[in-house]
Amino acid sequence: MGKAKRTKFKALHSKPYQTPGKVVPKLATFSGKSVKHNKPSKSAPPPAPTIPFSPTDHVLLVGEGDFSFSRSLLETHGCSSLIATSFDMQSALCGKYPQVASHIRVLEEDGCQVLYGVDATKLGKPGTSDGGGKEVKRGGFDKVVFNFPHVGGLTKDVNRQVRHNQGFFKSALPLMVAEGSIIVTIFEGEPYDLWNIRDLARHVGLKVGRSFKFQASAYPGYKHARTLGNIEGGGGWKGEDRPARTYIFEVNEKEAQPTPESKKKRGNSDSEDD
Repeated sequence: MGKAKRTKFKALHSKPYQTPGKVVPKLATFSGKSVKHNKPSKSAPPPAPTIPFSPTDHVLLVGEGDFSFSRSLLETHGCSSLIATSFDMQSALCGKYPQVASHIRVLEEDGCQVLYGVDATKLGKPGTSDGGGKEVKRGGFDKVVFNFPHVGGLTKDVNRQVRHNQGFFKSALPLMVAEGSIIVTIFEGEPYDLWNIRDLARHVGLKVGRSFKFQASAYPGYKHARTLGNIEGGGGWKGEDRPARTYIFEVNEKEAQPTPESKKKRGNSDSEDD
């Protein structure tokens, strides 16, 4: 091959192939600078759950299902001075929740009191209408707790649920110590939002001191118990996975008549943690 032909062959094959009418972009050259790779940002850890109980609290729990929450308070959070109550009688509870017997045994062996047939709207009064129930005979509680209040059954009558909760607040108020609180946890969304639980408490002289997301995982061993009892075969309903919120109600002491200026600044005094 002659010199002229070799030069022409070299020139043709030193350029990238290019089809007619199409521009081939230039290849990027390495600059010698280090390439920085974006590391995935670390998400902030979830906030620690709020536990509104201390080992020194005298606690009254009403409307308990299988008593797993009461047992967790005892074993995990050291609340040994507690009375756990259920609306159902013991025989009915054992039929609904086979696991209830072991929870009751642990509570009673540690000196906790378990009462049956206690109507949350008639605390301090004789129990259920069949005459088998017991009353809560003393007060002086630091915390009165009602988790997921419900009148039972399949009723969706909002007005009935509202009357039930209002009756509970009126009944529980006299059993508290002066600086005690009533703790209520309910699911978020309808129909629970329609209860307007803040307003129900306000009508009996209570206010929301604070509220926060309920985290069932903060109470090891606790499983949300349906009013109707366990689902046969297990599974099929995960109540503890539904978003829920806990409200801590305190006595709303009479305040001095606020001035117009203080009314503007006061706003909503509730404290909400998420």
